[in-house]
Amino acid sequence: MENFRFAVDCNGGDFAPDEIVKGCILAAQELSCKIFLVGDKEKIEEVLTREGQLRNPLLEVVDAPQNVEFHEPPSTVLKRKNSSLFVGAKLVREGKAQGLISAGNTGAVLAVGKFVVGAEEEIERPAIAVALPNPKGKTVLIDVGANVDSKPKHLVQFAIIGHTYAQEILGIERPRVGLLSIGEEEGKGNELVKETYPLLKQTRLNFLGNAEGRDIYAGTFDVIVCDGFVGNVILKASESLGLAVVQMIKEEIKGSLLAKLGAFLLMPALNRFKKKADFAEYGGIPLLGAKKPVIITHGRANAKAIKNAVKVALEFLHQDFNRKLVENIRTLAPQEARV
Repeated sequence: MENFRFAVDCNGGDFAPDEIVKGCILAAQELSCKIFLVGDKEKIEEVLTREGQLRNPLLEVVDAPQNVEFHEPPSTVLKRKNSSLFVGAKLVREGKAQGLISAGNTGAVLAVGKFVVGAEEEIERPAIAVALPNPKGKTVLIDVGANVDSKPKHLVQFAIIGHTYAQEILGIERPRVGLLSIGEEEGKGNELVKETYPLLKQTRLNFLGNAEGRDIYAGTFDVIVCDGFVGNVILKASESLGLAVVQMIKEEIKGSLLAKLGAFLLMPALNRFKKKADFAEYGGIPLLGAKKPVIITHGRANAKAIKNAVKVALEFLHQDFNRKLVENIRTLAPQEARV
């Protein structure tokens, strides 16, 4: 049986290329995938040699020495055609690879995802979804940064994309969909929310109405839809809050022997919680609506995160996600929200 094939940007990320290459090695070994390691050939081969994997037939180096740095405008990637991101996306567009994984400049990954890999014809704007933990499972928040100036029809498409993600990837049979607003009553919110609400009511989604900020981590909804500007603020604030809470707990534990003893007894539970919140466990977040899987992983991604990002891309192919997404857009969206 033919191996699935993925292009991995080995120039992007805080720990490139070492951790990225090690993650590719793990993916090839554990997932039996063919990996195109796209980046500075000399540096990549140096790591492969050190790891004894230079002759691994599942690992193929594709030379692309340039990188789009985090401080550079995302549009740079469309001009720098020998950057690792552009070359990796081109491999996907040409059918040589079946998905793209990167820990590099997020805006640049979005740019190549939209304009090089390309979007499905029925999707006007691909969106980023993130599955946030709640006491009952996970809540899909969409969009979290791919689109910062959305129209009502885009939010309707995001809702259907999120519904499909919750159903096909998270296994939720009939996802409960909410529209993020400042109040649960119909008519609350800004103009975008007010105009989107009636369109969502026309869909065949399990639309329950407006969701408030408190619902995001409560498990009240399975999918919460918002503009990418709002979603990105929520995502980054949540990450910052998590780090702050951990740091504050550490400081409190230092204060007394009794607190240290309590922390020791709680350690198994704390480790389970940490695993739920650890981005390395999830691998990356997908750009949904792109023609092939495009997975954006954290800038601090280690080898485990890269391997799991490949695993995410693999799951999308196994589930035939895009075909089901296109079917849902055609059958669930009102006419006003179709391309």
